[in-house]
Amino acid sequence: MLLLEAKVGCEDKAESCFRQAIEIARHQQVRWWELRATVSLARLRRKLGRHEEARMMLGQIYNWFTEGFDTIDLKQAKALLEELSGR
Repeated sequence: MLLLEAKVGCEDKAESCFRQAIEIARHQQVRWWELRATVSLARLRRKLGRHEEARMMLGQIYNWFTEGFDTIDLKQAKALLEELSGR
């Protein structure tokens, strides 16, 4: 996220970094880090007007979880999903 805050027009580089973080988290089977990176990428896609893509990718990882819904990470993911769904 610092990359996005530092410079305007760095969206492609930021998206690449988020995708790399997601792949590393998947490879290491660390769902919480995958969730965090996916939330960041979904926020970027929302900013770029790609709401449906953001909602779909975030929904996939969010629906994987069966517990921990009182944690800040899952609360933020749920709030973003609701926003992207127009609720």
